[in-house]
Amino acid sequence: MSWGYRLLIVYLLFTGWMGYLVYRSTHVNYELVQDDYYKTELKYQQVIDASKNTSKLSGPVSLNEANGHIDIRFPKEMKNADVKGTAWFYCAYDATKDRHIDLKINRDASQQINIKDFVPGHYVVKFNWTSNDKAYYSELPFTIL
Repeated sequence: MSWGYRLLIVYLLFTGWMGYLVYRSTHVNYELVQDDYYKTELKYQQVIDASKNTSKLSGPVSLNEANGHIDIRFPKEMKNADVKGTAWFYCAYDATKDRHIDLKINRDASQQINIKDFVPGHYVVKFNWTSNDKAYYSELPFTIL
């Protein structure tokens, strides 16, 4: 086989591979974190302030999976307090798995969520809540099997 044929084969393989990569790249699903990403980013100082408030609490928010439920436990300062907020189970690679849960904690500063409402995967749980006119924010990685 002469060098001309070898060069032609290399060229055809290269163009075929590039064509395949272009085809695959047009079929990749990409999603932003939020639809109004830039608008939310402008309010990020509020998240920083709420995170500072959370760091002053006696402990972090904790998540555990047990007996078909997700158990959320808040620090002891939230016991018997009026807490309003949300828990956003954010799945970075698939927005259809995201879940927004309203916080309805009991007197012991905990809440249980049925795990059947979730698709297994890796999540970042973003807690955003207020208590006694003070804002709090916390993020935790969480995996549902």
